[in-house]
Amino acid sequence: MRSTLAFRRDVLGLVEGMQRRYGDLARWRVGTIQFYLVAHPEWVRDILVTRHRLFTKSRALQRARVLLGEGLLTSEGDFHLRQRRLAQPAFHRERVAALAGEIAAISARTAEGWRAGETVDAGREMNRMTLAIAGRTLFGAAVEDEADEIGRALTDALGLFTRLSNPLAPLLDRLPVPATRRFHRARERLDATILRMVDERRRSGEDRPDLLGLLLAARDEEGDGGGMTDAQLRDETLTIFLAGHETTANALAWSWHLLARNPEAEARFHAEIDGVLGGRLPGAGDAAALPYTRGVFAEAMRLFPPAYLIGREPREDFALGGFRVRRRSVVLVSPWLTHRDPRFWDAPLEFRPGRWTPEAEAALPRFAYFPFGGGPRKCIGEGFAWMEGILALATLGQRWRLRPAAGATPRPDPLITLRAGGLRMLLEPR
Repeated sequence: MRSTLAFRRDVLGLVEGMQRRYGDLARWRVGTIQFYLVAHPEWVRDILVTRHRLFTKSRALQRARVLLGEGLLTSEGDFHLRQRRLAQPAFHRERVAALAGEIAAISARTAEGWRAGETVDAGREMNRMTLAIAGRTLFGAAVEDEADEIGRALTDALGLFTRLSNPLAPLLDRLPVPATRRFHRARERLDATILRMVDERRRSGEDRPDLLGLLLAARDEEGDGGGMTDAQLRDETLTIFLAGHETTANALAWSWHLLARNPEAEARFHAEIDGVLGGRLPGAGDAAALPYTRGVFAEAMRLFPPAYLIGREPREDFALGGFRVRRRSVVLVSPWLTHRDPRFWDAPLEFRPGRWTPEAEAALPRFAYFPFGGGPRKCIGEGFAWMEGILALATLGQRWRLRPAAGATPRPDPLITLRAGGLRMLLEPR
């Protein structure tokens, strides 16, 4: 039997092979389940936006409720819309801009903690940093001392993803096999952090305008006027806490990998942040003044999209590209494929941060680039992620270069998100 890690890595090879063989709509069957892989931007838009009501989340994410409950990532229908309305105010532009100082300060502490000549796991370092940012900015909590424990728990929990689509998964969840025991311990560890943050806020009586404060005080004025139950609060807090740091950490780690292997782009990146910032920490207004830095982050998400595969299940049969797609099949759209399609991208496998000009972006087909998904289920924290990514890159890049470590073998590791595996890098002060 092949290892779990080998199976995970096969996912990217599978989607690439199916597109090469069948084009924009590939079909295959695994047991009783029919899969469709959609690559063309027009059809991606059809699934995520135009006819989104025809679909539910994929069965893998439905099964992810064993970890995330009924959070924004897994909930459906009217309940999802209600929860999104309650959380949305925390991500309004003005509130996000107000968090810039905290993002830069935590990024600066990360830079100060690094040591010249040290070899680090870039993925782990970025996860520690973005975990601290999410804890402070979204929930007003210090989680830095728990970062390693939380990181291990998250890895164990996400390791369950490889069996989420298995029809026997509900049975496996009840068997005392090692993977199941690790998952339950991980869920308990993550719950402990979430419940501590909620309990500390309630006991403090603070009325903070962060995400946790808004969730605690939220009332659905457009619906029944009610707030969130404790179970709903746990699910939303855990979902946003995990999703709000994991995806950005992955994109940042891949950014350092790509910069290290493209010295001309790295030099231009450093010249921009030096010219704009002059040694000071960046603020919210600097995000727009750092277009090349934004391009670095955008290219990292193009080449290594954190959400590399998005699944949906049709509620009824429908036509797509001349084919009849059957209800209860699995329809997959893949940013990994579409972001690398030479029909829409010049030199698609090359790292070119300079390609991200307003004119070039306007000329792209609407869903040639969709790292945050699309439609009503588009990532609620997109604006926050863009600002965090740009400011973190600029802050760390003022002081450091990251060089590939001898013998390092970076690899995409597709769990629920596309992690950067084996990304060992040498810290070099500028």
